[in-house]
Amino acid sequence: MRGDPDPSRKFHVVMTTNNAVYQGWQARVMYYHFQKQKAAQGPNGQMGGFTRVLHDVADGLEDEIPTCIVDRLEDELGFVVLSRPFAFVQFFEKCPQIEEDFILMAEPDHLYIKPVPNLMRGDTPAAFPFFYINPKEKPDIVRRFLPGITDEEMKDIDGIGSSPVFIRKDDLERLAPAWAEMSVALQKDKDAKAAWGWVIEMYGYTLAAYKLGISHDLRPQMAAQPPWDKAVGDFISIHFTYGMDYDLDGVFTPGKIGAWRFDKRSYSHAYPPKKIPDPPKGMNNDLVRALVDAVNEASAALPDWGKWGTENVIAGFN
Repeated sequence: MRGDPDPSRKFHVVMTTNNAVYQGWQARVMYYHFQKQKAAQGPNGQMGGFTRVLHDVADGLEDEIPTCIVDRLEDELGFVVLSRPFAFVQFFEKCPQIEEDFILMAEPDHLYIKPVPNLMRGDTPAAFPFFYINPKEKPDIVRRFLPGITDEEMKDIDGIGSSPVFIRKDDLERLAPAWAEMSVALQKDKDAKAAWGWVIEMYGYTLAAYKLGISHDLRPQMAAQPPWDKAVGDFISIHFTYGMDYDLDGVFTPGKIGAWRFDKRSYSHAYPPKKIPDPPKGMNNDLVRALVDAVNEASAALPDWGKWGTENVIAGFN
């Protein structure tokens, strides 16, 4: 659960993005807190370098965030995330070589709340488990892409996505092309597309990993997912993928837009306001508070926050 504390097992965070404003503001918050937690970890910590792999044209953040620009997938087949595995292929082909032996694959909506340890034991990758990645529920589709696999063997496919994942650099280098190929093949299959939709690239990763004989240890503490998770506990990061809705008394209103809400999708075309209003006092979710405080801390510290139309965003928030 704690990984190997050897300070020589440093890892390099690799985050992929396109140049949309939606991903830009998240990437800035993410990198701000990476730097904060790396400083807190000290010189003997395992947090090493950081690279944003931008699979798009330049977006103006290259001087703020260490960035390597690669090509966007020529035909994303209607699903922009298909460019993500191809970005990792190009990371090894076009980006400067990194000195670390380990990589932490990350996305812009990951926010570090503690110094991050390398959670791998030995050479086995470590990944966050997602309850909705369950290949054995669709055995006929899985067999199209993993011919000959038995029902029993199907249970050994990891219920994970492509991030957050700790993995050896050399393992990722051989896995990335298979992951890219598998993701495109799944997207072209009408049954796989209907079954797995917006997580099809995650299935592409885990099916490709299984095909290459790469298995993962599961590390649930890698990411909290508020509002469903409430306490900080052992979590080392917040994955803010879900909307968070509460009434003014702090009562959670799942499935109903609350009088107070925070949802990253509200800011798809412009930045969040400089100061997101605090959650209602009666709300009992420490992780939602920690997330709002962290975004507000970053927005106060970073230059040119909201330079892409703050007034419109604030109006939309209110």
